[in-house]
Amino acid sequence: MAASPEPIAIATVDLSKRFDRFTALDRLSLAVARGRIFGLLGPNGAGKSTTIKILTTLLDATSGTASVAGFDVAADPVEVRRRIGYVPQLLSADGALTAIENLKLSGRLHGLHGAALSERVRDALAFAGLDAVARNLVRTYSGGMIRRLEIAQATLHTPEILFLDEPTMGLDPIARKTVWERLRQLRRERGMTILLTTHDMEEADALCDELAILHQGRLAVAGTPTALKAQVGPQAGLDDVFVHFSGAVIEHGGDFRDIRESRDTIKRLG
Repeated sequence: MAASPEPIAIATVDLSKRFDRFTALDRLSLAVARGRIFGLLGPNGAGKSTTIKILTTLLDATSGTASVAGFDVAADPVEVRRRIGYVPQLLSADGALTAIENLKLSGRLHGLHGAALSERVRDALAFAGLDAVARNLVRTYSGGMIRRLEIAQATLHTPEILFLDEPTMGLDPIARKTVWERLRQLRRERGMTILLTTHDMEEADALCDELAILHQGRLAVAGTPTALKAQVGPQAGLDDVFVHFSGAVIEHGGDFRDIRESRDTIKRLG
Protein backbone atom coordinates (compact mmCIF):
# COMPACT_ATOMS: atom_id res chain seq x y z
CA MET A 1 0.00 0.00 0.00
CA ALA A 2 1.43 3.37 -1.05
CA ALA A 3 2.25 5.85 1.69
CA SER A 4 -0.05 8.85 1.98
CA PRO A 5 1.46 12.07 0.62
CA GLU A 6 2.76 14.46 3.25
CA PRO A 7 0.53 17.45 4.01
CA ILE A 8 1.90 20.60 2.37
CA ALA A 9 2.28 23.72 4.51
CA ILE A 10 3.67 26.10 1.86
CA ALA A 11 3.35 25.86 -1.91
CA THR A 12 4.20 28.15 -4.81
CA VAL A 13 3.46 27.58 -8.49
CA ASP A 14 5.20 29.69 -11.15
CA LEU A 15 5.49 32.54 -8.64
CA SER A 16 6.98 35.69 -10.19
CA LYS A 17 7.64 39.25 -9.09
CA ARG A 18 8.76 42.07 -11.36
CA PHE A 19 9.71 45.62 -10.44
CA ASP A 20 9.40 47.58 -13.69
CA ARG A 21 11.92 45.80 -15.95
CA PHE A 22 13.70 43.93 -13.15
CA THR A 23 12.56 40.37 -12.43
CA ALA A 24 13.19 39.62 -8.76
CA LEU A 25 11.46 36.22 -8.82
CA ASP A 26 10.99 34.10 -11.92
CA ARG A 27 8.40 31.27 -11.97
CA LEU A 28 9.33 29.77 -8.60
CA SER A 29 7.61 26.46 -7.79
CA LEU A 30 8.21 25.00 -4.32
CA ALA A 31 6.46 22.72 -1.83
CA VAL A 32 7.28 22.60 1.89
CA ALA A 33 5.89 19.68 3.88
CA ARG A 34 4.25 20.35 7.22
CA GLY A 35 6.58 20.15 10.22
CA ARG A 36 9.80 20.67 8.23
CA ILE A 37 12.55 23.24 8.61
CA PHE A 38 13.13 24.53 5.08
CA GLY A 39 15.98 26.82 4.03
CA LEU A 40 16.10 29.32 1.17
CA LEU A 41 19.69 29.97 0.10
CA GLY A 42 21.18 32.15 -2.59
CA PRO A 43 23.45 35.12 -3.26
CA ASN A 44 22.28 38.67 -2.54
CA GLY A 45 19.51 39.57 -4.96
CA ALA A 46 18.57 35.94 -5.63
CA GLY A 47 14.93 36.46 -4.57
CA LYS A 48 14.93 35.02 -1.04
CA SER A 49 13.51 38.02 0.80
CA THR A 50 11.07 38.70 -2.03
CA THR A 51 9.74 35.15 -1.66
CA ILE A 52 9.25 35.53 2.10
CA LYS A 53 7.52 38.90 1.68
CA ILE A 54 5.05 37.41 -0.79
CA LEU A 55 4.39 34.38 1.44
CA THR A 56 3.78 36.63 4.47
CA THR A 57 1.39 38.87 2.43
CA LEU A 58 3.70 41.90 2.65
CA LEU A 59 4.20 42.00 -1.13
CA ASP A 60 1.92 41.11 -4.04
CA ALA A 61 3.17 38.70 -6.69
CA THR A 62 3.11 39.76 -10.33
CA SER A 63 1.96 36.32 -11.45
CA GLY A 64 1.70 32.73 -10.26
CA THR A 65 0.15 31.45 -7.04
CA ALA A 66 1.22 30.83 -3.45
CA SER A 67 -0.60 29.13 -0.59
CA VAL A 68 0.29 29.08 3.11
CA ALA A 69 -1.47 26.78 5.59
CA GLY A 70 -3.98 25.95 2.88
CA PHE A 71 -4.93 29.57 2.08
CA ASP A 72 -4.10 31.57 -1.02
CA VAL A 73 -1.92 34.53 -0.05
CA ALA A 74 -3.63 36.81 -2.57
CA ALA A 75 -7.25 35.73 -2.03
CA ASP A 76 -7.14 35.11 1.76
CA PRO A 77 -4.36 37.28 3.25
CA VAL A 78 -6.13 37.70 6.62
CA GLU A 79 -6.43 33.93 7.09
CA VAL A 80 -2.75 33.52 6.17
CA ARG A 81 -1.68 36.17 8.71
CA ARG A 82 -3.60 34.43 11.48
CA ARG A 83 -1.60 31.26 10.92
CA ILE A 84 1.93 32.58 10.57
CA GLY A 85 4.69 34.24 12.57
CA TYR A 86 7.35 36.40 10.94
CA VAL A 87 10.79 37.50 12.15
CA PRO A 88 12.26 40.09 9.74
CA GLN A 89 15.93 40.46 8.94
CA LEU A 90 16.44 43.67 10.91
CA LEU A 91 15.93 43.64 14.68
CA SER A 92 12.35 44.79 15.24
CA ALA A 93 11.60 44.62 18.99
CA ASP A 94 10.95 48.04 20.56
CA GLY A 95 14.03 49.03 22.55
CA ALA A 96 12.07 51.56 24.62
CA LEU A 97 9.87 48.78 26.06
CA THR A 98 10.64 45.83 28.30
CA ALA A 99 10.42 42.23 27.08
CA ILE A 100 7.10 41.85 28.91
CA GLU A 101 5.71 44.98 27.26
CA ASN A 102 6.85 43.86 23.79
CA LEU A 103 5.25 40.46 24.27
CA LYS A 104 1.98 41.88 25.62
CA LEU A 105 1.77 44.28 22.68
CA SER A 106 2.29 41.40 20.22
CA GLY A 107 -0.30 39.30 22.03
CA ARG A 108 -2.95 42.02 21.93
CA LEU A 109 -2.37 42.49 18.20
CA HIS A 110 -3.26 38.80 17.83
CA GLY A 111 -6.38 39.10 19.96
CA LEU A 112 -4.99 37.72 23.24
CA HIS A 113 -6.11 39.32 26.51
CA GLY A 114 -6.34 38.78 30.26
CA ALA A 115 -5.24 35.52 31.86
CA ALA A 116 -4.64 33.83 28.50
CA LEU A 117 -2.23 36.59 27.47
CA SER A 118 -0.40 36.55 30.82
CA GLU A 119 0.10 32.79 30.59
CA ARG A 120 1.42 33.03 27.03
CA VAL A 121 3.83 35.80 28.05
CA ARG A 122 5.18 33.71 30.95
CA ASP A 123 5.67 30.73 28.65
CA ALA A 124 7.32 32.91 26.00
CA LEU A 125 9.80 34.40 28.47
CA ALA A 126 10.74 30.92 29.68
CA PHE A 127 11.10 29.71 26.09
CA ALA A 128 13.37 32.66 25.23
CA GLY A 129 15.37 32.31 28.45
CA LEU A 130 14.64 35.92 29.39
CA ASP A 131 12.83 35.51 32.72
CA ALA A 132 15.60 37.21 34.70
CA VAL A 133 15.67 40.31 32.48
CA ALA A 134 12.00 40.46 31.53
CA ARG A 135 11.52 43.90 33.13
CA ASN A 136 14.67 45.44 31.63
CA LEU A 137 14.43 47.71 28.60
CA VAL A 138 15.15 45.79 25.40
CA ARG A 139 17.75 48.37 24.34
CA THR A 140 19.98 46.94 27.10
CA TYR A 141 19.85 43.44 25.55
CA SER A 142 22.48 41.78 23.35
CA GLY A 143 21.65 40.98 19.73
CA GLY A 144 21.12 37.31 20.59
CA MET A 145 18.71 38.16 23.41
CA ILE A 146 16.71 40.45 21.12
CA ARG A 147 16.51 37.77 18.45
CA ARG A 148 15.23 35.22 20.98
CA LEU A 149 12.63 37.76 22.12
CA GLU A 150 11.53 38.34 18.51
CA ILE A 151 11.09 34.61 17.94
CA ALA A 152 9.04 34.45 21.15
CA GLN A 153 6.93 37.39 19.92
CA ALA A 154 6.39 35.79 16.51
CA THR A 155 5.23 32.51 18.06
CA LEU A 156 3.18 33.90 20.98
CA HIS A 157 -0.09 33.13 19.16
CA THR A 158 1.07 29.55 18.36
CA PRO A 159 1.19 29.90 14.56
CA GLU A 160 1.33 26.88 12.27
CA ILE A 161 4.20 28.34 10.24
CA LEU A 162 7.16 30.56 11.17
CA PHE A 163 9.07 32.65 8.62
CA LEU A 164 12.52 34.04 9.46
CA ASP A 165 14.66 36.25 7.22
CA GLU A 166 18.38 35.80 8.07
CA PRO A 167 17.59 34.99 11.74
CA THR A 168 21.19 34.85 13.00
CA MET A 169 22.80 37.57 10.89
CA GLY A 170 25.35 39.47 13.00
CA LEU A 171 25.14 37.16 16.02
CA ASP A 172 28.16 35.60 17.72
CA PRO A 173 28.60 31.78 17.52
CA ILE A 174 27.07 31.10 20.95
CA ALA A 175 24.03 33.29 20.25
CA ARG A 176 23.59 31.65 16.83
CA LYS A 177 23.50 28.16 18.29
CA THR A 178 21.08 29.24 21.01
CA VAL A 179 18.70 30.51 18.30
CA TRP A 180 19.11 27.21 16.42
CA GLU A 181 18.10 25.27 19.52
CA ARG A 182 15.00 27.44 19.99
CA LEU A 183 13.96 26.74 16.40
CA ARG A 184 14.51 23.00 16.81
CA GLN A 185 12.43 23.17 20.00
CA LEU A 186 9.53 24.81 18.13
CA ARG A 187 9.56 22.08 15.52
CA ARG A 188 9.99 19.29 18.09
CA GLU A 189 7.43 20.42 20.66
CA ARG A 190 4.85 22.22 18.53
CA GLY A 191 5.25 20.57 15.13
CA MET A 192 5.81 24.01 13.65
CA THR A 193 6.79 24.41 10.00
CA ILE A 194 9.73 26.81 9.67
CA LEU A 195 10.97 28.55 6.52
CA LEU A 196 14.13 30.62 6.83
CA THR A 197 16.54 32.43 4.56
CA THR A 198 20.24 32.29 5.33
CA HIS A 199 23.72 32.92 3.94
CA ASP A 200 25.21 30.72 6.67
CA MET A 201 26.05 27.28 5.26
CA GLU A 202 26.73 25.82 8.71
CA GLU A 203 23.30 27.01 9.81
CA ALA A 204 21.59 25.53 6.77
CA ASP A 205 23.37 22.19 7.21
CA ALA A 206 22.68 22.02 10.94
CA LEU A 207 19.04 23.11 10.89
CA CYS A 208 17.34 22.38 7.60
CA ASP A 209 15.56 19.20 6.55
CA GLU A 210 15.40 20.52 2.99
CA LEU A 211 16.91 23.40 1.03
CA ALA A 212 16.25 25.38 -2.10
CA ILE A 213 18.99 27.42 -3.75
CA LEU A 214 17.85 30.44 -5.75
CA HIS A 215 19.91 32.19 -8.41
CA GLN A 216 18.81 35.35 -10.21
CA GLY A 217 15.23 34.81 -9.09
CA ARG A 218 15.01 31.22 -10.30
CA LEU A 219 15.11 27.89 -8.51
CA ALA A 220 18.53 26.35 -9.16
CA VAL A 221 18.06 23.16 -7.13
CA ALA A 222 16.14 21.76 -4.15
CA GLY A 223 16.60 18.73 -1.91
CA THR A 224 17.99 17.53 1.39
CA PRO A 225 21.47 18.73 2.38
CA THR A 226 22.77 15.16 2.12
CA ALA A 227 21.35 14.62 -1.37
CA LEU A 228 22.60 17.96 -2.67
CA LYS A 229 26.13 17.33 -1.39
CA ALA A 230 26.10 13.91 -3.06
CA GLN A 231 25.15 15.54 -6.39
CA VAL A 232 28.25 17.75 -6.29
CA GLY A 233 30.88 15.26 -5.15
CA PRO A 234 31.80 12.63 -2.56
CA GLN A 235 33.63 15.09 -0.32
CA ALA A 236 31.48 18.15 -1.01
CA GLY A 237 30.32 20.42 1.78
CA LEU A 238 27.27 22.63 1.66
CA ASP A 239 29.46 25.62 0.79
CA ASP A 240 30.54 23.71 -2.35
CA VAL A 241 26.89 23.01 -3.16
CA PHE A 242 26.04 26.69 -2.76
CA VAL A 243 28.86 27.87 -5.05
CA HIS A 244 28.13 25.17 -7.62
CA PHE A 245 24.38 25.66 -7.93
CA SER A 246 24.26 29.43 -7.41
CA GLY A 247 26.10 29.78 -10.71
CA ALA A 248 29.38 31.25 -9.47
CA VAL A 249 31.44 28.31 -10.75
CA ILE A 250 29.54 27.87 -14.00
CA GLU A 251 29.88 31.55 -14.88
CA HIS A 252 33.66 31.30 -14.55
CA GLY A 253 33.89 28.14 -16.60
CA GLY A 254 34.84 25.91 -13.66
CA ASP A 255 33.49 22.85 -11.94
CA PHE A 256 33.67 21.09 -8.57
CA ARG A 257 37.21 19.92 -9.29
CA ASP A 258 38.31 23.57 -9.55
CA ILE A 259 36.92 24.27 -6.08
CA ARG A 260 38.73 21.28 -4.60
CA GLU A 261 41.98 22.18 -6.39
CA SER A 262 41.76 25.76 -5.12
CA ARG A 263 41.31 24.49 -1.59
CA ASP A 264 44.32 22.19 -1.96
CA THR A 265 46.39 25.14 -3.18
CA ILE A 266 45.32 27.25 -0.21
CA LYS A 267 46.31 24.46 2.19
CA ARG A 268 49.66 24.04 0.45
CA LEU A 269 50.39 27.76 0.69
CA GLY A 270 49.21 27.97 4.31
